[in-house]
Amino acid sequence: MDLYEHMGKDLFRAHGIATPRGRIAETPEEAAAAAIELGGQAVVKIQVQAGGRGKGGGVALCRSPEEATEAARRMLGSDFKGLPVTRVLVEELLPIALEFYTSVLLDRSVGEYLWLLTAEGGMDIETLADERPEAIRRVHVNPVLGMRAWHVRELTGTLPVDARAGAGDVLRAMWALLNEMDATLVEINPLVQLEDGSVAALDAKVTIDDSALFRHPDIEALGDAFPIDPVEQRAKDADLQYVKLDGEVGIIGNGAGLVMSTLDVVAQAGAHAANFLDIGGGASAEKMATSLQVILSDPAVKTVFINIFGGITRCDVVANGILEARRILAEAAHPRIVPVATMDGAAAEAARLANGGSA
Repeated sequence: MDLYEHMGKDLFRAHGIATPRGRIAETPEEAAAAAIELGGQAVVKIQVQAGGRGKGGGVALCRSPEEATEAARRMLGSDFKGLPVTRVLVEELLPIALEFYTSVLLDRSVGEYLWLLTAEGGMDIETLADERPEAIRRVHVNPVLGMRAWHVRELTGTLPVDARAGAGDVLRAMWALLNEMDATLVEINPLVQLEDGSVAALDAKVTIDDSALFRHPDIEALGDAFPIDPVEQRAKDADLQYVKLDGEVGIIGNGAGLVMSTLDVVAQAGAHAANFLDIGGGASAEKMATSLQVILSDPAVKTVFINIFGGITRCDVVANGILEARRILAEAAHPRIVPVATMDGAAAEAARLANGGSA
């Protein structure tokens, strides 16, 4: 579960991490009232489960309550990266001296947490990672041994001397939050040093492990505040596992492993998944039809790749089923249905069609 920024900051404050004062506003009038309460000047920020708000017009520095009103009016009810904007966060402006970046995330490839910190924080952290990776300090933390003093020293050693103690306190608090809340990501961009030398979190990105939500009913309840995509809701109602992505090929499979493999072969073939849907085992014809309706309701989908595995059914039954399915498809001779004999061949065909090829 990806939390809104203001939800992440609530967790930050509960763990002793300083943040700007702020209020949530769901109307322009509430934004103006919040700006007045904060001294007349404020920053207004879209609250969505997506990054890139700074460059995408989702953050406005307002020098008066009137400017806060106009910013909130522009943002509320709009669409940011396909997500509806239902609320904004209005925060006080702080006197920033320096901006840093830090995050800790689960690195599944090694079974440890990866901690990143750089003295060059801000919106272009991805560019920095590509062009000057040496500017980012990286430390792996074993989940059993936990965070140690040397981890903190190694990470904060890249910061100005007078910022290291405050930043170290923030890192220790982030680690406590990560463990207590079963988070897979805690990110601060930017982590700032103020003109008085103190350190504060200007942003908050927190992802909680969905599988651990039963241990955190208060966090799980926060999900009621998230707008639900109509397509995802339809899939949920049909007991289908659906995930929206940003490509052009819709994918239907049965079983998480097969679906992940299908995503890989589509990418290798030169296309990208627009979404994928796991129909699970024992799918009926009705469930399959609903799956197609869900996948095709995404306007980004140009072609659909269906990859169904026979599961634990007897091999002769699977073989007969394959032969019967191929016979039915051949007899139907539908111009928009393209049977392909192999998984790699199907991925290549799906990519070709998605990239403008004709059926």
